[in-house]
Amino acid sequence: MGIEEKITFWLEVSAYDIDTAKAMLDTGRYLYAWIYVSPYTHSLLKLAKGAGCYGDLLETQKDLLDQLDPLNIEARYPSNKEQLLKQLSKSICTKLFHETKEFTEWISKKL
Repeated sequence: MGIEEKITFWLEVSAYDIDTAKAMLDTGRYLYAWIYVSPYTHSLLKLAKGAGCYGDLLETQKDLLDQLDPLNIEARYPSNKEQLLKQLSKSICTKLFHETKEFTEWISKKL
């Protein structure tokens, strides 16, 4: 698979995952909304650095990744599901969803 095919593949996966996260958000399944918007690595900041785009990120984007990183790990491996659920209100998840969607659109344009 060439680089263009890989980019197309991951853009399609990203769009599908954003749609899935929206469905989880709409149905109030906040814990699971974040499983679908993060890659298989556990550190979004590490992924950004590895991709060579960390320096291009705005501070607000870096802040978003900082907020999503612990949710990504806890959603995949919930050691204290009830505590995490208490932190994930509809307003918090809606805000994070919209910021994440904007971020993925920004990444898509960069590619």
